[in-house]
Amino acid sequence: MKPKGHTEIKKPKVGVLLINLGTPEGTTFIPMWKYLREFLSDQRVIELSRLIWLPILYLIILITRPKKSGKLYEKIWNKKKDESPLRVFSKSICNKIKQKFNKNDLLFSYAMNYGSPTISKEIFKLFNQGCQRILIFPMYPQYSATTTASVVDNVSSVLKKMRWQPTVRFCPPYYDDKIYIDALVSHIKKNISKTNKKKRMIVASFHGIPKKYFLKGDPYHCHCAKTVRLLNEGLKKEKTNLEISFQSRFGPEEWLRPYMSEKFDQLLEKGETNLIMIAPGFAVDCLETLEEIKIQGKEEFLSKGGESFQYIDCLNDSDLSISMIEKLIKRELSGWIK
Repeated sequence: MKPKGHTEIKKPKVGVLLINLGTPEGTTFIPMWKYLREFLSDQRVIELSRLIWLPILYLIILITRPKKSGKLYEKIWNKKKDESPLRVFSKSICNKIKQKFNKNDLLFSYAMNYGSPTISKEIFKLFNQGCQRILIFPMYPQYSATTTASVVDNVSSVLKKMRWQPTVRFCPPYYDDKIYIDALVSHIKKNISKTNKKKRMIVASFHGIPKKYFLKGDPYHCHCAKTVRLLNEGLKKEKTNLEISFQSRFGPEEWLRPYMSEKFDQLLEKGETNLIMIAPGFAVDCLETLEEIKIQGKEEFLSKGGESFQYIDCLNDSDLSISMIEKLIKRELSGWIK
C-alpha cells in the first residue's frame, strides 16, 4: 500500500516534443510587443551587453517595431484560422506525425521557443501523462546557437524546476542527413518539372546571423553551405545550379553574406533573369519566407530587371515532410520504442 501523499506513478510512456521558433498571437500592437520582447531578450539571439541592449530594446525597438512587424504579418496571416502560417503548419505536422505512429505509449506535442504553447507547459504536460523519456525535436535543419542552442537552454531551464526529471534526448541537426536532402531534392524536382528552361538558377536563402557569431565558432554558415552543396549533387541531372544567400538582417553590423539583395544584383549582372528561390533552413513557411522572399524578394528582383521569379514553398506539412520527420524520429527513438 502506498503511503499517504505518495507521488502518483503512471505507466511509463515516451514523449516527442517538436519545437519551432515561435509566433505572435496576433498582428496588433500588444501581441507583437510581447512576442518581440521575448524573442529579442534572448541572449542567444542578441549577444550585446544587457546594459547596452535593454535600453535600445525597450526605448526604441519595442516602441516602433511592433506596429511595423504587425503590418508585415497581416500580409501572410491565416485569416480563417486566425493564426500565423508557422503555427498552422507546426500544429498540422504534429497531428500528422501522431497518426503515423498511432501508439498509446508514444505521445506527441509541439511547442514554441518564443510564445505559446510554451516549452515549459508542454514538457510538464508530457511528463504528467507518464512520459519518463522525451525526445526533443528542434525544427531547425542547420545548427546555430541562436536557434538550436536556445532550445536546449530553454529545455534545461525547465528541467531545473523539476524534482523528478524525465530522461531527455535531442534530435541532432539534420542539415546533411540523406533523409532531409532526399526530401528536399524530390520537393524541388516536383516544383520545377513544369519549367522548360535549359538551365535553372535556384537561390537557396537562409536566415542570416551576425558575422561575429560565425567568427566566434558558430557552425551555421558551414551547415548551410553543405546543405546547398548536397542539393546541387542531388540535382545535377536536372540542369540546375544552386547558389546561397542570407536574409533577415537586423541592425547595423555585418551579417553573413551574400545578402539576398546582393545575390540578386550578382545574378542580374551575369544575365540571369529567371530565378527560382527556396528556403531550406526553414521547416515551414513563415514571415521570413512568405513576406520577405515570396513578396518582397519577388518585387525587388523584378524591379531590378528580372523576368520571372518563382518561390518554392517549404516542405511544410507535405507528405515528403511527414515521411522525413517520421524517419528521423524513429531513428532517434532507437532503444526507446519497439
